[in-house]
Amino acid sequence: MNNRLSGSDLTRAMLERGDEQVWCAVSHKSAEHAMETIINVSSDFIMHIVAFEDGHFLCKEGGRWKYAIPIKKAEITQEEVGL
Repeated sequence: MNNRLSGSDLTRAMLERGDEQVWCAVSHKSAEHAMETIINVSSDFIMHIVAFEDGHFLCKEGGRWKYAIPIKKAEITQEEVGL
């Protein structure tokens, strides 16, 4: 049995744990659509998720989203770019 969390389930678990803000790619359509946001680097759909209420993720900016996929924002290192 696989108990690994991913996607919106992982975001909900992080909020339940007490994380105050989770950077997420968000969508009203599907988890796959949210992932396209990451691939297409569309910052219009990257939000700070602060809560999950009534079946929707709430973002710091005031919006409500059906899907919220946690992402990592990190600085690129010299080693990663091979210099």
